[in-house]
Amino acid sequence: MKIPKNVKRYCPYCKKHTEHKASQNKKKSPSSMRYGSKIRARKRGRARGYGNLGRYSKPAVTQFKMTGKKQTKKTDFRYECKECKKMHMQDHGIRAKKVEFV
Repeated sequence: MKIPKNVKRYCPYCKKHTEHKASQNKKKSPSSMRYGSKIRARKRGRARGYGNLGRYSKPAVTQFKMTGKKQTKKTDFRYECKECKKMHMQDHGIRAKKVEFV
């Protein structure tokens, strides 16, 4: 996938459209702790479990379960404003095997 090195985008710091320099990073996970770990950490001192999770308490239907890992990682596109030199990210990453800046 080809992406231009310099793009005119909205800068949330300048609050106007300015020229930005694009760079790429691998998408970071939002948190290292998953749902169950967070609950266990919250309720660390108690002896009981963490109750019924509704539809998530039922066993997974195995015949329709997708297996295997994804072919690509989502990428972070970071944009640096050329006026205020602040950097901000794109809201959601794009799945692409190869990203090339042109």
